[in-house]
Amino acid sequence: MSELTAVLQVVDVRKAYGPRIVLGGIFFSVGVGERVALMGPSGSGKTTLLNCLGGVDRPDGGRIVLQGRSLGELSRDQLAEVRRTQIGTIFQFFHLLPTLTAFENIELPLQLLGVDYHERRQRVNQLIDKVGITERKDALPGQLSGGEMQRVAIARALIHRPKMILADEPTGNLDSRNGHGVLELLRQLSDEMGVAVVLVTHSTEAAAICHRTLHMRDGLLVSSEVAAV
Repeated sequence: MSELTAVLQVVDVRKAYGPRIVLGGIFFSVGVGERVALMGPSGSGKTTLLNCLGGVDRPDGGRIVLQGRSLGELSRDQLAEVRRTQIGTIFQFFHLLPTLTAFENIELPLQLLGVDYHERRQRVNQLIDKVGITERKDALPGQLSGGEMQRVAIARALIHRPKMILADEPTGNLDSRNGHGVLELLRQLSDEMGVAVVLVTHSTEAAAICHRTLHMRDGLLVSSEVAAV
């Protein structure tokens, strides 16, 4: 994959906490609209790698390049700007603001970017329709089911039209029926919007929506599988 077609490039990324090596030299790239699953046992370095990809954690060595910009060369404020504009994040436990409605949770990233009121309303309503929660848009998170909350979280992650989604066990807190629905929604929207996805999961069903699965063990990528999705 050339630098021109890669949304994300990870080159020899290393991270240690004291004597414990968490990432021992990671190499991979993610193309436009490509979905990549990261799998491996607990403690293999998946979440640490995801935090480095999102600029939340800084690696000790190597390079992470997103849309041609090396994250290691950016200041804290510049990294925050990259997260606001280029990256969307989906969490296992949703992380919705409890005092905001579903609509307001989805709208918040656009407010932070200073998007015009009328454009915000139009974009949020369109995405709410796509994720199938139009009838629930005025509900607070505490009034929503787990599946509905994750649909809100997906919409919030996509509303600012990022280049990459980072998803950390997005179905880990859902039953099988809701989990399946959320995965199909994520697959559909990433295809429609051309958004790259890096998905950390223990679920083979979640990995099955991805074009590639990278297996991690002891801070290293030990194998890669290509899927027909």
